Amino acid sequence: PDFELKVGSASHAVQTARVMERIETVFVDEAVDVVVVPGDVNSTLAAALVASKLGIAIVHLEAGLRSGDRTMPEELNRILVDQLSDLLLTHSPEALGNLEAEGVSADKVRMVGNTMIDALVAVRARFADLTPAAEFGLSSGEYLLVTLHRPALVDGPLLFEAMQALSEVAASIPVVFPVHPRTMSRLSEFESAEGLHLCKPLGYLDFLAAQAQARAVLTDSGGVQEETTFLGVPCFTLRDNTERPVTIDRGSNTLLGLDPQAISTIPSLLSAGGDAAGVPDLWDGHSAERVADALIESGLLESIVGDPA
Repeated sequence: PDFELKVGSASHAVQTARVMERIETVFVDEAVDVVVVPGDVNSTLAAALVASKLGIAIVHLEAGLRSGDRTMPEELNRILVDQLSDLLLTHSPEALGNLEAEGVSADKVRMVGNTMIDALVAVRARFADLTPAAEFGLSSGEYLLVTLHRPALVDGPLLFEAMQALSEVAASIPVVFPVHPRTMSRLSEFESAEGLHLCKPLGYLDFLAAQAQARAVLTDSGGVQEETTFLGVPCFTLRDNTERPVTIDRGSNTLLGLDPQAISTIPSLLSAGGDAAGVPDLWDGHSAERVADALIESGLLESIVGDPA
């Protein structure tokens, strides 16, 4: 990056405030014309607020995603940023309806597809030959990959209920669980069952390889729901809701609810099978090109690139 804000970890309020304070100087000094904010994290909201107050045009990438759960900080960030944005770039069909229901004009919305899939496609050759599960003696299609990180799951008693359920699953399907160091410290007294492999977090390429080669994936991550849909790997989401309902509609993702006991049903659900309907439209590795086209056609960049006509 040309600028590093060095915000670090903090509470939601402190983190958002630090980003706002430090990025304002960058926007002013660099005479920024347009700010593109992706996703739904605290820096997304902070950058959008600063840009709005400075009269800078805002483009929201991954606009219109909704879980319907306002107890999630990400949901609040999404809603607020979409209200501030001048151009809203969506990656799934239901997003337009969500935005229209909140009073956002369809004239400001463009469907561009999923840029996260662009990233996956761009590095696919680099992770194709990686075998991160081999260190546990596991082969492709043989294991359940697990990723859990949300506070509701890992910061309370549900974590230990989930570990007990994973121990049960491991009796029939080996489990690979890359664990965040903070979560691992809470599991220091947990006695791992045979077939349940806890390991350090994996890098991006290794994790993509682990997903691509998994029999199935258990997650509470929105991004993983999308990656598994593209990769054709069954996904089970340990949440009551999802802001990626297109993955449910496509048959690649199953909501288990925020119930660790439901984890033990995964082997039977896999045995029952079911047909996935394939990859959603425009999840094709070319979304960034459509983003560029949408930016130019919007007129927001005319001072930089001139009249697109």
